[in-house]
Amino acid sequence: MSVASTDIENLAVDTIRTLSMDAVQTANSGHPGTPMALAPIAYQLFNHTMNYDPAQPQWPGRDRFVLSCGHASMLLYSVLHLAGVQGVDHDGNLTGQPSITLEDIKNFRQIGSPCAGHPEFGEAAGIETTTGPLGAGVSNSVGMAMAEKWLAANYNTSEQTLFDYNVYALCSDGDLMEGVACEAASLAGHLKLDNLCWIYDDNHITIEGDTDLSFSEDVGERFKGLGWNVAHVADANDLVALRAALDSFHGCSDKPTIIIVRSIIGWGAPNKQNTHGAHGAPLGWDEVALAKENYGFPKDEKFYVPDGLREHFQRNVGERGADAYQAWSATWSDYQKAHPDKATELKAMFSGQLPDGWDRDIPTFEASEKGDATRNSSGKVLNSIAKNIPFMIGGSADLAPSNKSELTFEGAGNFLPGQYAGRNLHFGIREHAMAGVVNGLSLSGLRAYAATFFVFTDYMRGGMRLASIMHQPVLYILTHDSIGVGEDGPTHQPVEHLTACRAIPGLYVFRPGDANEVAECYRTAMTIDDHPSAFVLSRQNMPTFDRDVYASASLCAKGGYVLSDCEGTPDVILMASGSELGLCTAAARELTDAGKNVRVVSMPCMELFAQQSPSYRDEVLPPEVTNRVAVEAGIRMCWDRWIGSAGKFVGMSGYGASGPYAEVYEHFGITVEAVIDAANG
Repeated sequence: MSVASTDIENLAVDTIRTLSMDAVQTANSGHPGTPMALAPIAYQLFNHTMNYDPAQPQWPGRDRFVLSCGHASMLLYSVLHLAGVQGVDHDGNLTGQPSITLEDIKNFRQIGSPCAGHPEFGEAAGIETTTGPLGAGVSNSVGMAMAEKWLAANYNTSEQTLFDYNVYALCSDGDLMEGVACEAASLAGHLKLDNLCWIYDDNHITIEGDTDLSFSEDVGERFKGLGWNVAHVADANDLVALRAALDSFHGCSDKPTIIIVRSIIGWGAPNKQNTHGAHGAPLGWDEVALAKENYGFPKDEKFYVPDGLREHFQRNVGERGADAYQAWSATWSDYQKAHPDKATELKAMFSGQLPDGWDRDIPTFEASEKGDATRNSSGKVLNSIAKNIPFMIGGSADLAPSNKSELTFEGAGNFLPGQYAGRNLHFGIREHAMAGVVNGLSLSGLRAYAATFFVFTDYMRGGMRLASIMHQPVLYILTHDSIGVGEDGPTHQPVEHLTACRAIPGLYVFRPGDANEVAECYRTAMTIDDHPSAFVLSRQNMPTFDRDVYASASLCAKGGYVLSDCEGTPDVILMASGSELGLCTAAARELTDAGKNVRVVSMPCMELFAQQSPSYRDEVLPPEVTNRVAVEAGIRMCWDRWIGSAGKFVGMSGYGASGPYAEVYEHFGITVEAVIDAANG
């Protein structure tokens, strides 16, 4: 069937629009207006700008595209389909099938379709990150751009350039209203990430109505102040102007770029364009038909792709990408011969594997009654591991001296503006952006970590949740874990945070009880390549147990284990994590002297313990022993599964207090005496 337009570029743009409209209308759910407005941008980026090979969608040298306004997901699915992006399996191997089929688009927002309501990383090749919560995608894009700079600084040579890619993020008014976007933009401007381009859809519409209800700032001036190059496009449909703006990005060598594009939401829908009625709900079939007539498309044909359109994409992004991939592959082949050691590192990174011998320097700590704070032990273990994983990189939100998260071995260095080879990142006081940036680093293949005080996970939880949804092995180093913070008082004393983090599905929360548990929890966490891990660490010292007397810390790999035991059936089981483990062992000694049979269970990671076989869990916590006491300087909520209805809890039920930490513990009744009383109760 013929269509009115003979302009192949306009035809391609309008096909993205009509596929998006039809998918949203068929699902009777979704956001049609933004894909209709931004179709020219997606077309221009993929078909004429990006260094991207649809036949090799996981090629390490590719440009990245992030749809931060994830509600416009049909924009991405449509262009991935038209560009012929090939599918990959869970291991990254090509399947020989399209990443997004027309049938997938017809099943938009349905169970089993990769075309979810918001783009989901891992569901289809070409989806570089999970977006939906506004601001998340742009923060990820900063991490991706930082990854390219770091890889280029560490692996490119004067003869071979392996890493020289750009990162493009398409964002909305809502993205830029979110605080995380400003945090991320501030960091990107400071770091002079000239490989990063945000394209801002300035359509003046939100769900409630015109943006002037709540948003009147000059975005361009804001970004100039943040150190960005700012370009403007007056009409999103002007492909020539879009190309010129993208050229200004390519020509800027010391700043990230934001292109502010004025668009009309729902463009082409005569009754709903430029209104919030085109934003968050289907247009209705009648309005869809009118829009198609405006585009010169057959109004009654759904999911129509004109003849020759896929071939048009193949002649542009397909051929250009294939040439670029072949050139990169030749460079990679030469690189492997010229730099075999560096190539081995990259192969491990590309495959998501840890290098051989990564754990060979993990220390064993001598028994000590004085012991050490687990944050200090963590710093030693982190350094012992990171020096043997060349692509492990991370930093703190301005708390590295307190978090003990700085990499101090020779050659670690700092990642700074124009000096991108270092492995110590400096996020500033930007916890939410930090969580998004480390997701971008991880999605780029690096083993990334982020550090701060545990209480400030309140700012990070959105990014932490997305890391878990995306199955990224991000590591969080979270110190000052309880009322043990002491004098800083309730604002800095985490109480509900252990429960809140344990409630995130797929996040492994480790709260080790001494230095050797720190070492073994790290050893375990680093082998988990499909989930994030959080290390919750103390400010105050705790004893280092004599492992000739107590069980081996290697049992931390099971999440929970019998630390010390008695003859026969226990009269009581005392269990704890972290700094309260010492209270249990001290109480156990007194109870044993009083004639009790006492078992002490260390529970450094509830999530791992829950995954053990029922027989192992029953071996550690015999069902017939119902006299159980859990001790933790947090709230009770997540312990009930392990202590049962008859169990007792020694811990917190409200917020903390300011004072020396030992006195704070005494004040709230988290003491050896309280544990003994609970065991005898």
